Amino acid sequence: MEWAILGIVVVAVLYAIMVYNGLVSLRQRVNQAFADIDVQLKQRHDLIPNLVETVKGYAAHERGTLDAVVQARNAALGAQGPAQQAAAEQALSGALGRLIALAEAYPDLKANANFQQLQTDLSDIENKLAAARRFFNNAVSEYNAAIQAFPAVLFAASFGFTPREFFDVGETARQQLDVAPQVKF
Repeated sequence: MEWAILGIVVVAVLYAIMVYNGLVSLRQRVNQAFADIDVQLKQRHDLIPNLVETVKGYAAHERGTLDAVVQARNAALGAQGPAQQAAAEQALSGALGRLIALAEAYPDLKANANFQQLQTDLSDIENKLAAARRFFNNAVSEYNAAIQAFPAVLFAASFGFTPREFFDVGETARQQLDVAPQVKF
């Protein structure tokens, strides 16, 4: 009888260790996914000064738009955590959209090879960033579900496993993503 109780205790402890290690693994996946977003955001932030300088050469009197992009970039660089970063990046995306729209008013800028390359690079980074956000949000979803599932819910909080926030692009950006782009010839 004593061996049976000891066996049950050992199995329970081993099971708890497996659950704990699984939660650690999921938490690390979330952290790694967030680091991937940071890498893409850094590349985006590094590209912006070159884009601003290129536009400045053709549209120097558009100072308000250029200043808005620089201020939004600085705010994005200082943002901490998924919620604050998402809000700052949404503001930066809006400012960049206005900057790119300037090219329509300046045919020489639109035809500039450097500007075109910067636009292509920015578009590529935006696509990679969207993929990194999806991966992060998926990792957060799996992690949050794991810490709320039985039996992990019994001890997850006591071991420091707390729910994580999603990287939410915001309602305005979500509405823009839901609308198909219009192509005009």
